[in-house]
Amino acid sequence: MVCVLCTALNGETGPHFKLLADAGYECVVPDRSQDLWNNEVLTQVIQGFDAIIAGSEPYPAAVIAASPQLRVLARAGVGFDAIDLTACDEHKIVVATTPGVNHHAVAEHATAMMMAIGRGFPALDQEVRRCEWKRIPLPRISECTLGLVGLGRIGQATATRAVGLGMKVLAFDPYPSADFVKQYDITMVSLEDLLAKSDFVSLHSPMTPTTKHMINDKSIATMKDGAVVINTARGPLIDEAALIRALKSGKLRAAGLDVFEVEPLPASSPLMSMPNVLLSGHIAGMDNESHEDTWALGANIIIRLSRGEWPAECIQNLKGVTDWKW
Repeated sequence: MVCVLCTALNGETGPHFKLLADAGYECVVPDRSQDLWNNEVLTQVIQGFDAIIAGSEPYPAAVIAASPQLRVLARAGVGFDAIDLTACDEHKIVVATTPGVNHHAVAEHATAMMMAIGRGFPALDQEVRRCEWKRIPLPRISECTLGLVGLGRIGQATATRAVGLGMKVLAFDPYPSADFVKQYDITMVSLEDLLAKSDFVSLHSPMTPTTKHMINDKSIATMKDGAVVINTARGPLIDEAALIRALKSGKLRAAGLDVFEVEPLPASSPLMSMPNVLLSGHIAGMDNESHEDTWALGANIIIRLSRGEWPAECIQNLKGVTDWKW
C-alpha cells in the first residue's frame, strides 16, 4: 500500500483523505507536538512513507538522503526553496507544488494588511481600548501608489484589487503578461524605480539566491520616507535587521508581515513589540476555498504519479532521468 504523510499544517481535515483512500492509499498526519523544523525529528517522522504533502518545513540533503522510500514531495503551496532539489534529483524524488489555488487568498491578505496599516489599525483599536482618543489624519489610500514586486498569479490578483481601490499600480517582473498589464493599466518599471516611487511595496517574488534580502539597508534607503512594506511571499526576501532599523528610525512608516526569516517568529524578535508592525503567522494563502483545493490537488498529484502520469505541477527536477517510476 502507498503510504502518504501530510505534514502541512491544517492538514487534519480536507478532501485528500477520501481521495487517497478511494485510490487505495493510506494518509496520516504526524503528531503536531513534534518539531518538524528539526532535521533529526523530521527524518524520523517521515520514515516509511512513499509520498508527503509537505508544508513549509525544510527538506535539506541530509533528510532526503535518510529517506530511501520517499518518492514524492508535493508541496502545499507554490514555493519550493526549502527543498534541496539537487538531493531530490540524486535520489529520484519528484517535487511538485500546488499552484493556482491560493492566489486570491494571498491577494486578499496582502490587501487587508495594506488597508489596515493605511487606515491606522491595529493602533486605533488598541487606543480606544485604553480609553485614548487620537485623531491623526493619514494619507488617502486611493491616492497612493502600490508597487508590486512580482506580477505572477498572486501579484495580478493583488493588482486587480488595488486598481479597484483607485490606486496607481507599478510593477516589477522580468516576464509580465502584456495583456494583463494593458488591461489593468499597470506601469512596468525597474525595481529601483518601483522602490523610489511607491507608497506601499508588496512582495510577491519567489525566494532565490538573487532575490534574498532584496529589501535591505541599501534598497530601503532609496524608498520614499514613510513607505510601507507588505510581505506575504517569503521571509528571507527581507533583511529583517535592516527592516527593524528602518521602522525604528521612521524611514519606513510600517510593515505588514505574514512570513519571516525564521518561522515560527521567535518570541525574542523585536518585531513582536513594534507598534508599527502588523503580524500574521504564514497564513495568507489559507481560506476555505484554497484549503480544500490545495489538499485535493496535492492528493491528485500523488495519485497520478503513482499511475505513471506526470502532472504539470511537477517541478522538472529529475534531470536526465527518463525511467522514473513508483
